[in-house]
Amino acid sequence: MNKKLVSLMVAALALLSASGQVEFTGGMTGTYPTIEIRLSDNHTSLNRIYVVYDTEGVTMTYNSSTGQPAKWDNYDYVNGHRIEEPVPNVRWNGMATTLNKIIPNKGYIITEGTNPFYCWVVNYADYYLELNDMSYNDEAPCTLLSFNVDGRGDPISYYEINGLPQVLDREIKLKYNTLVWDDSTHWQQEPVVESFAALDQGVEIAPPLCNTEFVLTGDRFLEEWDQELVQTIPEVYFYTQAVSCKTTAEQEVRDNDNEEGLPSGLGGSAPVHIVFTGYDTDAVVYRVWEMATDPDFENVILQYNQNEVDYVFNEWGTYYMRYMVANASGTCQSYSDTYTITVSESDLKCPNVFSPGTSSEINDVWKVSYKSLVDFHCWIYNRWGNLVYEYTDPGGGWDGYYRGKLVDTGVYYYVITATGSDGRKWNKRGDINILRFKRGAGGADSSVSTGG
Repeated sequence: MNKKLVSLMVAALALLSASGQVEFTGGMTGTYPTIEIRLSDNHTSLNRIYVVYDTEGVTMTYNSSTGQPAKWDNYDYVNGHRIEEPVPNVRWNGMATTLNKIIPNKGYIITEGTNPFYCWVVNYADYYLELNDMSYNDEAPCTLLSFNVDGRGDPISYYEINGLPQVLDREIKLKYNTLVWDDSTHWQQEPVVESFAALDQGVEIAPPLCNTEFVLTGDRFLEEWDQELVQTIPEVYFYTQAVSCKTTAEQEVRDNDNEEGLPSGLGGSAPVHIVFTGYDTDAVVYRVWEMATDPDFENVILQYNQNEVDYVFNEWGTYYMRYMVANASGTCQSYSDTYTITVSESDLKCPNVFSPGTSSEINDVWKVSYKSLVDFHCWIYNRWGNLVYEYTDPGGGWDGYYRGKLVDTGVYYYVITATGSDGRKWNKRGDINILRFKRGAGGADSSVSTGG
């Protein structure tokens, strides 16, 4: 095997076993075992952090893996400069090196052979968490809720080998309830846990969307030692003023095969029928849907003081809809996303040939091709001026029947009046040629005319 690879494997094994070689005994370690935090197994990085409940009277021992005494050094950083000093009074007993008096809140470099092991020892007694009382400030009830905590929860600082300052996360937890959107049509009340590394930066959160109780607990070290502290605010409940909203927009779907401009999003061929629904959080008292002709809502053309709007867009153009909610005092507001609805201009085309009653069912109904017709009326006459069919839905058509029977082939005439979403008036007249098909010897349909 490659010698370099063997030496790397030996170094890696030494590092992996190093944490098991460091032991803390005496003092209060029997009641509160030292907490080991594994950071890295890289011999150029800080490998472990040891959190000792109280270093007073505690002995730190490094068990040799080679039978050779280890060299101990302390390191720290002052004004950006690394200070490294030999650790005094380290004793070797033939199996391990022992430090009877720990220098707390310092880094240690323990070197056995050529492999340094880097660790930082925290004296938790210097950072003991205290929670005496807690209250909240609601000076910014819409955007920020901050807490006054009577107690102590200082940052637990340490340094990486390269001098980078770090803070050990204490995981001080604030527990409460808020409303969470379930991505359908409901707000659900769910528990939330916010975690804070320390209390020096304060405790701040986005205001909950429902009334709730707050519980402050911590920290992770006291929890592991079964001494977790709990603090609740004096009030039974926090009464929220913050508001939020979610919305849905459901457009009526038409599947007319002769209608152009059917939408991929909202809008398309008129009439466009959409139901807009707003969903509010607990503190909402005032609600309004706004419709505008510009995305900045400088030209609001309609307002609806309700959470649901059932609206039909009959006029060509682009429209914008949004939902706004507010609390009782009007100090907290929230806006939904803006919906864009584009209604197309009108169009109308009329075919002049169809073949009703064919076995292939292709081109057997006479239909116009249209877009955005909000009013429609069609009359169909035979050559003698008799009305044979009449309809008012542009998505419909004539199947070639009159009084329950297929009409004869020949020429018929249509008259159409219609109004488009763009205000255009359509007046169209033309002829319809009816052809009849018969089955040929090869199985294919062929057209024949039997006269008009």
